Order: sequence, then C-alpha cells, then structure tokens
Amino acid sequence: MAKGHEEAISKFEAASKGDDDIAKFAQETLPTLQKHLKTAQTLESSKRAQAEAPAASEAKKESEMAPEAAPPAETKKEGASEAKAAEKMAAVPSDAVSVNDYYKQNVYDSSDKTIGEVSDVLLDKNGQVKAVILSVGGFLDLGGKYVSVPFNALQVSEKNGKHYLVMDTTKEALTSAPGYRYDSTTSKWVPEKA
Repeated sequence: MAKGHEEAISKFEAASKGDDDIAKFAQETLPTLQKHLKTAQTLESSKRAQAEAPAASEAKKESEMAPEAAPPAETKKEGASEAKAAEKMAAVPSDAVSVNDYYKQNVYDSSDKTIGEVSDVLLDKNGQVKAVILSVGGFLDLGGKYVSVPFNALQVSEKNGKHYLVMDTTKEALTSAPGYRYDSTTSKWVPEKA
C-alpha cells in the first residue's frame, strides 16, 4: 500500500508543475495522497512490529533458559521492562479488530445506502480509537466534505457473509455537520473555515 502511494505521489508531483487544470487538480490532490501515504506507512510499521514480536518473545524465552552472570541492577530493570513490552506485543487480543476493517471502507445508513467513506481513524494520546473522519459526497476525495464522528457511532454489521459499517444517521445529516480539513503542516485535522 505504501509503495503504491509513493508511486502515485511521484506521478502527481510531476503533473502538478504548470498552470493547466491537470496541474491544479494534482496540486489539490497531493496533500490527501501524502496523508494516505503517512497512514499506510504507520500501518506497515505496526504490522512489522507485530511480526517481530513473536521473535522477541522467543529470544526472551531462550535467554531465560541460558545461564549467565547477573546484570547490574539498572540494566536488569531496563531489560525487564523491554521483555514485558515484547511479551505484551506477542499476544494479540482475541477480540482485536484490524484498522483495515474500517479504513477506506464505505459506511451505510440503516437502508443500506452509502453515506460516506472512512478517510482516517483518530486515536487519543493513550492510543484509544476515539473518532473517524468520514468523506461525505464528492468523488475520489474531491468536491466532498470531511466530517468527524465518534468511533462508537459506527457499528459492524454482517450481510450475506460480508462485514460492513453501518451508522444510524443520514447523508444529509453528515453533509450539514461541521467540516474538517487535513493540515499537512501540523499533521492534524482542523475545522474548515466558514
């Protein structure tokens, strides 16, 4: 996913040079692509850490079996906290849900009509998912609006063996909600100016 975004950004950067409509379109789209690349890189990094966690846990088990001299107290404390962290990363909760189940997924109303698409998943400073940014209206992130909704407003439903996201609201209600834009200088979503 990250490599695809890097390639797209490269092409859009090349197309953004000039004054024609294509260049303007590329200039307007680049910040969104760069934000998506950052998200893809974060997901890739997280996935890599999860893959490395079992190896760290195995190394810990092996080191516990091997006799060695006792390390100094300070090093022993640091090692214990690192081992504890690795141990925690090695165990994925059975009820864990992947960000991929939400990110870039359509959201439907109770009548199975598409009302938006998840454009970003927002965490608080403790790493808890608190909100999502929905893209409402428009096509390919253009001409639409970004709105913030509480994460717990989304429900995962199942139909014909497929999972999808449902929200108890309407497209009109989302369209009339306050809009946000992604500020690439601060890497934060900020309210749109009226």
